[in-house]
Amino acid sequence: MLIVLADTVFPDSAIERNVLAEAGHELVIADSPDQAVELLPEADGVLTAFLDLSAERIHTMKRAKIIARYGIGVDNVDVAAAHSQGITVTNVPDYCIEEVATHTVAMLLSLLRKLPEADRHVRAGGWGVAGVRPLRRVSELTIGLIGFGRIGRLVAETLAPLGPTLLASDPYARSVPDRVRLVEQSELLAASDAVLLHAPLTPGTAGLIGTETLLTMKPGALLVNASRGGLVDLTAVTDALRDGRLGGAALDVFPTEPVDLPSISDIPNLHVSSHIAYYSEEALRESQHKAATQIVRVLAGEAPDYPVVPPKESE
Repeated sequence: MLIVLADTVFPDSAIERNVLAEAGHELVIADSPDQAVELLPEADGVLTAFLDLSAERIHTMKRAKIIARYGIGVDNVDVAAAHSQGITVTNVPDYCIEEVATHTVAMLLSLLRKLPEADRHVRAGGWGVAGVRPLRRVSELTIGLIGFGRIGRLVAETLAPLGPTLLASDPYARSVPDRVRLVEQSELLAASDAVLLHAPLTPGTAGLIGTETLLTMKPGALLVNASRGGLVDLTAVTDALRDGRLGGAALDVFPTEPVDLPSISDIPNLHVSSHIAYYSEEALRESQHKAATQIVRVLAGEAPDYPVVPPKESE
């Protein structure tokens, strides 16, 4: 069967090609988004990272049995439209848990210890603590995690030995470890010295951290987002950093990417990275192999490992 690779975001596609070839399938790699769209009517399966698979485009997919997305989110796929046509949608929800958790903790500790500021202080000829005051002891802090799935749990597990009070807010969490207290989001925001975002992007979570939310947070609190850029109103956050209501923020993801540089220039205590929290060489290989494997399973009439259910069916 014909499998269309809609966008090549990896160094090469040898893993997918080998997995699919072993099952007797042909892989065609689109040269551009326009060519990928042209190939959709012929595809028995589609592998994609970022191609916009709207309802209109999905309706052209007369042969397809599966859309397999690299990565966790499926924001670019109209899952309901796919299911209405009998097309299975899959993702890879467990491929970069360690990487995103590690990146989140690294960003948090960098904010808490003011490492970029310390670096600039030394390079400017300074020395001692004057350039980084005040610093807080981690064990005296309250850290809140909004979203407590695989990544949030690993972040909490990583931070626990440092001794902070850990809060979590997640409407779907049924249980939490002993070191974590499950609370309402409003309580978490009001009590936390640092807020870490690990929620999916949905209509209900878009703009989760905005002007009103920021006013409910502790003065001088920190914010870390390595989850979805749309969870944060970037203008509201940069305004809060400028006027000192937020003590610092670390962002790996942005509502629009690449980020508009003037919008983040000269912002005090803002640490940024370029949507790399998911990345390690091992994570990329895992994502490629697992996404291609979902194609093979579904086309063989087997159940996928990672089916994505339309929102209306999960409510």
